[in-house]
Amino acid sequence: MSNRISREFEQKQGSVRLNKYLSESGVCSRREADRIIEEGRVTVDGRTAQTGMRVIPGQNVCVDGKPVKRQEEMIVLALNKPPGVVCTEEKREKNSIVRFLDYPVRVTYVGRLDKDSRGLLLMTNNGDIINKMMRAGNCHEKEYKVKVDKPVTEEFLHRMAQGVPILDTVTRPCKVRKTGKYSFSIVLTQGLNRQIRRMCEALGYQVRDLERVRIMNIELGNLKEGEYRKLKDEELNRLYELIKDSSNETVIPTGKLRVVGGKKNGK
Repeated sequence: MSNRISREFEQKQGSVRLNKYLSESGVCSRREADRIIEEGRVTVDGRTAQTGMRVIPGQNVCVDGKPVKRQEEMIVLALNKPPGVVCTEEKREKNSIVRFLDYPVRVTYVGRLDKDSRGLLLMTNNGDIINKMMRAGNCHEKEYKVKVDKPVTEEFLHRMAQGVPILDTVTRPCKVRKTGKYSFSIVLTQGLNRQIRRMCEALGYQVRDLERVRIMNIELGNLKEGEYRKLKDEELNRLYELIKDSSNETVIPTGKLRVVGGKKNGK
């Protein structure tokens, strides 16, 4: 590998939390891993595992009696998510992003897009970069193109940029630019639930189309809807520089946040 993120991913040594081990093995999400550990379905070297325990290279980890192994190759994909696809790992959701992508290695999304939105979605098996990229406190940029039902005015742009009261908080100041009579672009550094739609609704507008076109240095470009591609080494090296000093504290979704201070294979 000629990019630094992949080299670090593949050179990890020492102990790791069991839920992270199971996630990187492609078994399930970390949250689901905690659940199956609590249910006694996981063993380490033949003994029933305990929540919060750590494992080291060479230990025998099994789920329901079947051995599992961490992924050794890092995967980071850029996907152009179509409308109607749901960012969830819920197996009962027939339109889930995991079912849609149907990738041979377990990967999960970096920053969800709501069901009705489309555009750039990153998929990876590297939990560390997910946390570093999406933790709100790290203030990494995400850019969107938006179409609305009424003419975009200077007052609307100003109020969007200054911050809008939604979800018992006020959104962080952001960059907003008019791109047409009924359209604008917006760059956010946070990710509240349905944030852009709620901001527009609070100002009397309805979103007609919402497309994410950039996450940090990764751009959607001319990737067709429903297709994906692996990130290039130069993209990953630049991404490494942008996130190397970011906190990788696990992102824990909450109901309310407060501001403080192909066809699927596009090859």
